Amino acid sequence: MARYCATVDSSQPADAVFRYLKDFATIAEWDPGVAEARLVAGAPGEVGARYLVNTVLFGRTTPLEYEIVVTAAAPDGTRRVDLRAENSDLISYDVITVRPQGDGCEVTYDADLALKGLRRPFDPALRVVFAVIGRRAERGLAQAVNSPLVRRRAA
Repeated sequence: MARYCATVDSSQPADAVFRYLKDFATIAEWDPGVAEARLVAGAPGEVGARYLVNTVLFGRTTPLEYEIVVTAAAPDGTRRVDLRAENSDLISYDVITVRPQGDGCEVTYDADLALKGLRRPFDPALRVVFAVIGRRAERGLAQAVNSPLVRRRAA
């Protein structure tokens, strides 16, 4: 299993950042490994919403259909959204957490990716590749959640 977890700070309000990120179609705006993402069923950012996400790795496009399986809010204002995708090759489980901090927030993106079937022996190589992909996505995420556009888009 490959795992990548990144935490970035944002100067934007937690509610605006969470509204922006829970609509998973926005991943195409900040993750350079995603060619396209769009809502295909349900209400944006709500449990049951499904998103078609086309990822690109080594020039190969792989479609994944993510579904929001959990949205939760804690008494301290921390909010999270859990997404799951599965195809014949892999299972992906991603958790986005937004925790208020002063006037801004802290965003954590935690992703687990597991190969299935005959591909499982390639998990060690996937960990290396996923680390590189994750660092690129982390830079894009930090830029996106600090953009004033987040506040306007989430309104």
